[in-house]
Amino acid sequence: MKRVFVNGYGSIGSRIIQFIADDHDVEVVGVGKYSPDERVSDAISRGFKVFVPKNKIDHFKNFDISGTIEDKISDCDLVIDASPGGIGYENKKTLYEPKNIHAIFQGGEKITGERSVASFIFNSRVNYEKAFDKQFVMQGSCNVTGMGKIIQPLKEKYGKKIKRLDATLLRRWSDLEDSKTVVKDSIEWSYNPHHDEDVKSYMGVDTPLFIRAFKVPTRQMHVHAMDVRFDGPAPNAQEIINIYKNEYGVATLYGVKGTKDIRDYAESIKFSFKDTNMIHIHADLTEVQDDVVKLTYSDDQTGIVVPENHLLMQAMLFKRKKEDAFRHTEELFHMYEKKRMLEAHFKE
Repeated sequence: MKRVFVNGYGSIGSRIIQFIADDHDVEVVGVGKYSPDERVSDAISRGFKVFVPKNKIDHFKNFDISGTIEDKISDCDLVIDASPGGIGYENKKTLYEPKNIHAIFQGGEKITGERSVASFIFNSRVNYEKAFDKQFVMQGSCNVTGMGKIIQPLKEKYGKKIKRLDATLLRRWSDLEDSKTVVKDSIEWSYNPHHDEDVKSYMGVDTPLFIRAFKVPTRQMHVHAMDVRFDGPAPNAQEIINIYKNEYGVATLYGVKGTKDIRDYAESIKFSFKDTNMIHIHADLTEVQDDVVKLTYSDDQTGIVVPENHLLMQAMLFKRKKEDAFRHTEELFHMYEKKRMLEAHFKE
């Protein structure tokens, strides 16, 4: 049995640890926490041992912590680093490299430049096997992960017939749990968004992808509007929709008026954390004009990267065959059933 430590208990870490705790192939030895807030009590109440940075241990006197992160990770086979953005790099240099520990990093980190945490970004739909034998791998952000699930099936079906992919990302302001974050009455934009470079890092630099990114005042998912330009007349809308019929983690929905419709349904069905853990193609917004397919889909923000982390963990720890890894992830996440329920509820 492999021993796994989740270093961080925010939006991503709190989700990941509660799923992998049910994985009988691994032992979750604890969770790292960086701030002495209510999430410490939440983790302890759920039966997880909490460890904190050695230089901050005095800040956690009011909590029943189990020790320090520095000491605990020496006893692990893999760390899933879900610490606040930017801290992952510091952890790599001060903890994981000196102790020769394998680690998964999240999308708030970098894969290029002086503060690079890994050599490539993982996307289970594109490069699952490449994670074998890697010491450090970065799991892409929710936007970057979702784009792989959409673009790769298109690429496999149409190849060089696709001339260009233009995507406008409407990013949620903050997560549902971020109640302390003020959602401004403003739409803001990113200059040179990292998503373009991140997607091309695992799909190939020749991928004709061009991205604009805006942050909108909502906590209810991301929405991507993607124009797919073909060399010649574009396929009809139904042909495009059919490509995703059997795609894992991609649901095709009709009649959705807004992202909150999906979130409310997920809550009513008691999906964990109100997450669907998938991409939702809005079929009745799919249009074709001459050589362009206009595709709109919503992305379940933090939720989408959680099963991806589980797939990556299997690749790094066990070098498990891809089909076996997906089968095992399905046992924990029940993605097929979620997809069936979503498509039955939001039907044509």
